[in-house]
Amino acid sequence: MLIVVIVLACVSFYMVYKLTKEKRAQAQAQPSAPVDPFADKDADVLRGDPRALKAGDIVDIFGQSYTVRGTLRLKEGGYQWAEHLLDTGNDVQHWLSVEEDPDLELVLWTETAGLPAPGPAELEHEGKRFRLEETGNARFASEATTGLAASGMLTYHDYVADDGTKLSFEEFGDAGRKEGTLGQVLNRSAVMIYPQQPS
Repeated sequence: MLIVVIVLACVSFYMVYKLTKEKRAQAQAQPSAPVDPFADKDADVLRGDPRALKAGDIVDIFGQSYTVRGTLRLKEGGYQWAEHLLDTGNDVQHWLSVEEDPDLELVLWTETAGLPAPGPAELEHEGKRFRLEETGNARFASEATTGLAASGMLTYHDYVADDGTKLSFEEFGDAGRKEGTLGQVLNRSAVMIYPQQPS
């Protein structure tokens, strides 16, 4: 009887060993999912992920701290991006746009008076020539405080200068609100994010 128990134990051990070995071989044979070789996950871990910004988060840009007061989530066809209203608390406000096309692009926008009317293929402002980059219509959804309705449509005209400076015009349909802004493209290292802790 003891011999039968030992034989059964050996057979069981061998079967478990064989199954484990086969599973390891299958796992090694399956290729891993493709990964973007230029994706910088370390920057998101160390500096915060701009794609996850929300109201209440703190954003530090060039040593100036801002609080995210609200966000516009925009969609045009299958393309999506976000614009976050930043506020120092001392009457200084900017918008930070976050989009991937396909690389992450961060632009700090400042509302600017005296801009020429949008539409032409080229515009000039303060001696700088801007060429029309794109124009279109997008649907937006507003979160927290943005000064806009909960949802709606906007028309936009985006221009760019040779040095990378951007110029954008947005007209919010139902609100009749128009904004002209100058945009500075930010290097990822210029932005540090301190997410709001869940309550």
